[in-house]
Amino acid sequence: MPELPEVEALATFLDARTRGARVADVTLASLSALKTVSPSLTDLVGQVVAGCERRGKFLVLRTVDGPALVWHLSLGGWVQWREDPPTGPIRPGKGPLALRVTFVSLDGEPVGGFDVTEYGTQKRLALYVVADPAEVPGIARLGPDALSDELTRERFAAILADAGRAQVKGVLRDQSVIAGIGNAYSDEILHAARLSPFHPANTVTDEQVDALYTAMRDGLRAAVDRSVGQGTGTLKAEKKAMMAVHGRAGEQCPVCGDVVREVSFANRALQYCPTCQTGGKPLADRRMSKLLK
Repeated sequence: MPELPEVEALATFLDARTRGARVADVTLASLSALKTVSPSLTDLVGQVVAGCERRGKFLVLRTVDGPALVWHLSLGGWVQWREDPPTGPIRPGKGPLALRVTFVSLDGEPVGGFDVTEYGTQKRLALYVVADPAEVPGIARLGPDALSDELTRERFAAILADAGRAQVKGVLRDQSVIAGIGNAYSDEILHAARLSPFHPANTVTDEQVDALYTAMRDGLRAAVDRSVGQGTGTLKAEKKAMMAVHGRAGEQCPVCGDVVREVSFANRALQYCPTCQTGGKPLADRRMSKLLK
C-alpha cells in the first residue's frame, strides 16, 4: 500500500504536470470504485486544475472553479502517468484500470494524462468527486499528519499516553490518530527506534518517546526526499529497496545481522528484528502475540 512518502511523491509529480491544465476527459472503468454521485465525474471535464496535493494517504486533484477529484489507492492501487494516453474505448470491469483522466493545455494541446489502476483480488480503491475534500469521510477523520508542524513531540507523547495499552504499531497505523503511516513504515519506525511492535503505547518511557518521534519524523522525511522526483514507474522499487526490515523476513538485519522475523495475520504481516527490538526473543506468530518465554 502506498504510504505518506509515496503519496507525497505522486502528488508532487502530478501537480507539476497538471497544474494550470484543463481536464479534457474523465473515463470510469471500475464502477464500484466511485463512492459519490454528485458532483459527477463529468463535472470535472473542462475545469482548470488548481493543483494536486496529499491528505494523509489520499490524493486530491483540485480545480479552480469546480469540484475536486479525491482517491485512496488502498492495497493494490497505483497511478501511472502517460504522456500519450490511449484513445480507444474502455470496457468497464475489464483489467486493472479504474479511472483515466486526460488533460490539455489552455490552448487545447494534449499534455498527457494518468491512469488509476488496482491489481489484486481485494478491490478497495476509492474515488470521490466532492466540492470540498473534507466531505470525504476518510479525510474528515484524519488525525494530525505525521510530518505536520502540529504533531509536536509533546502531542505525540500525549497520543501514546491516551492510547492506553494499545500496541504501539497499531497506534502508528491508525489514520484517525496519526495520518500517513501504514504497515511498512510503522515496521521501519519501530525498528529504528528499537521498540517491539507490541509494546503497550502508554508504557513507553520518555527516552522511547524521543526515539519513536525522531525515527518517525527523520525516517519519513528521508523517504520523502528519496521518493519525490521519482517517476510513477519507479516509486515502488525505490520504496522496497530502502526498507531495513519490512518485507525482508529471513534476511539479515542491516544493523545487527540477526535474521529478520515475521508475524503473520489474516491479511497482512509485520517484520521486525529480535535483537534490535525484542531483547533477542522471537514473537509468537499469532494475532494476540506475546513474547515467547
